[in-house]
Amino acid sequence: MDGPLLNQRLLEAVGAWDPFGCGSDAYEVEAADVLQAVYNTDDARLLAARIQSIYEFAFDHTIPFYDCLQLAWRLLELKRAASCSPTV
Repeated sequence: MDGPLLNQRLLEAVGAWDPFGCGSDAYEVEAADVLQAVYNTDDARLLAARIQSIYEFAFDHTIPFYDCLQLAWRLLELKRAASCSPTV
C-alpha cells in the first residue's frame, strides 16, 4: 500500500472515531496531528498517550486512556499491514 492510500485509511479510521459526539468533521486538525504521531512511533501505549494529549488540548476534556489505546492499536495495525503489502 502506498503512502497516500495509507494516509487515507488512517484518516478514515480517525474520522470514524468520534470521542465527543461532535461528528466526524469536527476533528480535522486533530486527525492530522494523530496521523503525524502514527508515523513517529510503533508503540501503541505511546501513541495512545499522544492521541489523548492531542484531544485534551483541543477540547479541554480527557478521553479515557483505554479508548485512545484501542484507536492506537487500530492505526498501528493499518500501518503494519501497509508495510507488509507488496508494491506493484
